[in-house]
Amino acid sequence: MPELQSIFSQAGLNISHVTMTARKLPSLNALRAFEASARHRRFTLAGEELNVTAGAVSHQVKALEEELGVVLFERLSNQLRLTQAGQRYLDVVGDAFDRIERGTRGLYAQADRQQLAISTSPNFAAKWLVPRLGEFTAQYPELELRLDQSERHANFIREDIDVAIRYGEGPWSGLSCTRLGDEFLLPVCAPALAGFRSLSEIAGAGLLHVNDRQAWTDWFAEQGEQDEPVAVGGGVVFNQESAAVDAAIAGQGVALARSSLVAHALQQRRLMVPLADTLTLKQTAQAYWLVYPQEGEMNGNVAAFTNWLLQSFEKDRQFWKELTGK
Repeated sequence: MPELQSIFSQAGLNISHVTMTARKLPSLNALRAFEASARHRRFTLAGEELNVTAGAVSHQVKALEEELGVVLFERLSNQLRLTQAGQRYLDVVGDAFDRIERGTRGLYAQADRQQLAISTSPNFAAKWLVPRLGEFTAQYPELELRLDQSERHANFIREDIDVAIRYGEGPWSGLSCTRLGDEFLLPVCAPALAGFRSLSEIAGAGLLHVNDRQAWTDWFAEQGEQDEPVAVGGGVVFNQESAAVDAAIAGQGVALARSSLVAHALQQRRLMVPLADTLTLKQTAQAYWLVYPQEGEMNGNVAAFTNWLLQSFEKDRQFWKELTGK
């Protein structure tokens, strides 16, 4: 105690004036009873989940309501209905339990084996991540990877996903978000078709489209050197950008692609950028982001993957500077 008094004295404090305040939290059992009852809408089903009687659950919820001074449920004849106060409290309690569950699951996974579950779109997986993934696994051979490819955003609460790579404007609230790099559109084609001398020659070589033909129309307009709009009619329309890139690699025409999705093929010289030193490269509002729940910041595997991604995108940035001089 004298040592503690000395520390406080040096800080200009009197230990008698220092109050150690405990967290003001309800019983964990009461919170579990409330959360389970809110999900099942019945005390009976909540009791079965918690391995206690329905009466015990009802008692815990009643005690919680008395402690909080609010009614959390309307007791109907055959079910429970959350009050407005109950719904607001469930949003808080449910989120807290979800985060505790995810954090606990992550610790169990680290204790059992090293693993990382990654969610990303099929386009990014095929054209950026998979071609480079061997570099990462060579650095971390003990780490088990699982790659989940989907167009929809991963639900970190309901799915066993550690990190996701998203394409969008970001950032997203409630998640740790790291922008991986700037994104822009540029024309690409097979080396055999790369001897273009003008934009009109590019248009005449056969354009490959994704979803519609508007992107090419907008891109030609942004170049700003044409007296008249460039005609972009004709050409195959793909619903996946990776397919348009594959068609360009096969020499079937010129694709307008996101820079991240063609960087590897350009570095491998399977694609070329026609008129690279004269093009206007306009950064898009959307980009690729690495996102994960905030508790993932404590996960060493997530940190390793984050660092590797940032280093890889930095290499791409240097490549673009050398290629375009910009």
